[in-house]
Amino acid sequence: MDYYEITLNCTPRDPWADIAVALLAELPFDSFVETETGILAYIPANEYKELEVKELIDQNFNSEVDYSIDVRFIEQENWNAKWESDFEPVYVGEELSILAPFHDKSLAKKRTIEIMPKMSFGTGHHQTTRLMCSFLLEEHVSGKKVLDMGTGTGILAILAEQLGAQSILAVDIEDWSVENTLENAERNDCSRIEGRCGDIDCITEKEFDIILANINRNILMRHLPSYSEKLKTNGVLFLSGFFNSDAEDLKQAAQELGFNVIIQKSEENWCALKFEKKD
Repeated sequence: MDYYEITLNCTPRDPWADIAVALLAELPFDSFVETETGILAYIPANEYKELEVKELIDQNFNSEVDYSIDVRFIEQENWNAKWESDFEPVYVGEELSILAPFHDKSLAKKRTIEIMPKMSFGTGHHQTTRLMCSFLLEEHVSGKKVLDMGTGTGILAILAEQLGAQSILAVDIEDWSVENTLENAERNDCSRIEGRCGDIDCITEKEFDIILANINRNILMRHLPSYSEKLKTNGVLFLSGFFNSDAEDLKQAAQELGFNVIIQKSEENWCALKFEKKD
């Protein structure tokens, strides 16, 4: 698959680079890389509409933001080389390192996940992935049945297995993300991860102990009733992929469905929430 790379530079960078990620995630952009001056965003070539991107940014950036957009076509065979040039090691505190196969293994921390991201979103560089990893590292996962929605590269699914989960269902709407997740699962000697391509309606199973969903606000709001249906009583729901400013709306919607808010975490302008399903 061929891609377009969108380079967005903005002054001031914060919080507008994060706002741009949230906006573009509503379009078929599936991968993002943060830069010192903004972001790089990637979209399948057959999905890219130049005017749609420009209009979206114009409508949501205020007049005080100075920004520029550059576009570059990337053929499929150049994709992995692009990732290798951008992909630095990622650390979640002192507990977890996320490395690519070409990284020096001496960079590893106590626990290591090795991924080759290819075209999938979720290298660990984004704040929301780190927040979700942080939650998982604090959770009792051993023996639990886990659903990972919007699995991307499979980082959260792999971490759940490393922490002792009995089974993990890793779901994504993109078939190449599911393929990448299974490749990364094998790379990390995982045997309890099932990959499935589809949206929430492809999941017939219930009684999950833990649901992980790092997607975006609008999809999370739409999926919340299904998460409630598929989660065990006293089960745990972790959400991320949204800004601090969206947290109250998600809390209210979740509480109306029988969830208790347990804790909120933030990194820069991004947010993650932990809920427990009531009796």
